[in-house]
Amino acid sequence: MKQRDAVVMSAEEVDAFLTAQRNATVGTLGPQGRIHLVGMWYAWFDGHVWLETKPKSQKVVNLRRDPRMSFLVEAGHTYDQLRGVALEGEGVVIDDADLLERVCLAVFERYQGPYTDDLRPFLEVMMHNRVVVRLDVARTRSWDHRKLGLPPMDLGGSTATSVTGPSA
Repeated sequence: MKQRDAVVMSAEEVDAFLTAQRNATVGTLGPQGRIHLVGMWYAWFDGHVWLETKPKSQKVVNLRRDPRMSFLVEAGHTYDQLRGVALEGEGVVIDDADLLERVCLAVFERYQGPYTDDLRPFLEVMMHNRVVVRLDVARTRSWDHRKLGLPPMDLGGSTATSVTGPSA
């Protein structure tokens, strides 16, 4: 078995990973054909990535011209702990108030905590002048280096303090 095959996540593992993680990188194609990357919060339900964003944002402008979209979520600070999911497909821009509320509610609860009716003003602000982007996935790539059974590795290098903070 190839090492690549050993680290691929199952569909259930991909679902659990995307459910648990917080930050994503979204890629669309800009007007000159260059990749436009942005960090995004997201919702994950019904087998799709969902974003809420402004209708005139660069990513929406790009998707209306060329629907190709990539989505990446990564985790782990040492080689033995690296894992991630990369999705490629078409970003569909949807202007639908009911769907927007569902997506905004999912994003709100994912990053802020349980929603209650007294938080409605915050949700209203979140939904103001927004559209939904749904990623229709054509290709999924995944990796989980924890499956390699490597011994634990110490966090090191010049970037270690950005993860652990300065030592006392």
